[in-house]
Amino acid sequence: MKADRLVATLLFLQTRGRVTAAEVAAELEVSERTARRDLAALATAGVPVYSQRGRGGGWALVGGARTDLTGLTAGEIRALFLVTGRSPATPELRAALRKLVRALPATFRSDAEAAARAGVSDSTDWSGSDHATDGPHLDGLQRAVLAGTQIRLGYAHPGRAAGERTVHPFGLADKAGVRYLVAGTERGLRTFRLSRVLSVVPTGEPVVRPEGFDLAEAWRALTAPMQQRMVTATVRARAERSAEMVLQTLFGGRLRIVCELADGWMEIAVDGPSPEVLAAQLAGLGARVEILAPPEARRRLAVLAAELAATYGPPPEAPDHP
Repeated sequence: MKADRLVATLLFLQTRGRVTAAEVAAELEVSERTARRDLAALATAGVPVYSQRGRGGGWALVGGARTDLTGLTAGEIRALFLVTGRSPATPELRAALRKLVRALPATFRSDAEAAARAGVSDSTDWSGSDHATDGPHLDGLQRAVLAGTQIRLGYAHPGRAAGERTVHPFGLADKAGVRYLVAGTERGLRTFRLSRVLSVVPTGEPVVRPEGFDLAEAWRALTAPMQQRMVTATVRARAERSAEMVLQTLFGGRLRIVCELADGWMEIAVDGPSPEVLAAQLAGLGARVEILAPPEARRRLAVLAAELAATYGPPPEAPDHP
């Protein structure tokens, strides 16, 4: 992309002080003609770049001016400000973003400011409950990850007594807005939900990473078994077309519309951990959904209906009208 080349050209200028079009072309593996156009484009965009003809000439930044972009491309700048614009910014983050905006060339600055205004984060659901789940130890974990320092981690496992263990923090992962620490333990690679972290105490000992460790690959390996358990069964059903939005909310990508049926109905397929669990999830839609298969899902729904009828009684009869 041209924007990426312009950033790379500017960084090369900063490093070398003065460059020729031939040097830029060799560095970026483009033609000299392209290099000259890019240098001229920087000047036109408001970057203080000037050219000097003759022996010893070339291109340089006016007064040795510096524009520290830390190697960010135009797309990366937009992505950075989109993400931070959606997140509740700390004072330190806001200060860093202001400095970065001032460092950007004029052509990138407007895009960055627009991206920062293009998102918002709200940690409460429609009931008013707060679902900001990072907990108070995010900063300590981030510092440990960046410093490569082992930590003594206090953690509350669901259904178990809280405890402590020494772990090697490798990185942080975000799963649908919930963050996890990926760490090495004496029992191998593990994940720890940040909202359950009770304490973080650096030990001063360096983190020991497996050779060739890649955080993204490790996260995929850790989450794959859970993903598989979530889609081990499929239920087929017929549902009212008007229930599609509710079904999408309940099941997301696990819902498939198989075909359209007559009279405003549709056939659907839903993946889940078991037929019984899926039957319980669909039960709340009442007569708007009829499970077709498998038989164990239908049996579970019949049991649920009987239990509800025994608890709440049969539905009231409709009044007679003359």
